[in-house]
Amino acid sequence: MLEWISDHAVDTIDRLGYVGVALLVALENLFPPIPSEVVLPFAGFVSRDGEATLAVMIAAATLGSLVGAWALYGVAAWIGPDRLERALVRYGRWLRLTPGDITRAERWFDQRATLAVTLGRCVPLIRSLISVPAGFRRMPFVRFTACTLVGSAIWNTTMIGAGYVLRSRWQQVEPVLAVVQYVAMAAIVVLALRFVHRRRRLSDRAPITAEQPR
Repeated sequence: MLEWISDHAVDTIDRLGYVGVALLVALENLFPPIPSEVVLPFAGFVSRDGEATLAVMIAAATLGSLVGAWALYGVAAWIGPDRLERALVRYGRWLRLTPGDITRAERWFDQRATLAVTLGRCVPLIRSLISVPAGFRRMPFVRFTACTLVGSAIWNTTMIGAGYVLRSRWQQVEPVLAVVQYVAMAAIVVLALRFVHRRRRLSDRAPITAEQPR
């Protein structure tokens, strides 16, 4: 299926040029199986081949990133913290999570929102997901937009630039980025498991602590 998506992504850029790149990058934020490691390097190859301008191709990709990020931000803002807390009360017990955990996570994000969104846009997998907590916390829209633009411009310039330099060997970018994605995914899983394990340990200790004599 991924090969089919990649083939159609390449065909879309070949046919629609700037518009195709912007559309695919916007959809990638909402539908991660669309591979940016294929879309962006091929866009660079098309630019080097003389069928497009490199700067405009980067601008089109960054505009697509912004539109996709706005969409996820809007959905998360619509869901809002109240609905999230109700879902946590209902299902959080399975992971030993409490509303207090969400409060601490929200406080952490609020303190680092600018850095988190800017750098998050440069990390595979997190690139799309970082718009979700920003929407939940209703991060100031102008600041969210500015951070998304900066981070997306860095990522898109790097990936499209790699395709531009490699020319017909643009597909060599994909295996390198795949390794980065696996590392990022493994780090996320480890952090999540560590967090859940810690919460369970604290929860198991609570009754014992309560029974200790004063």
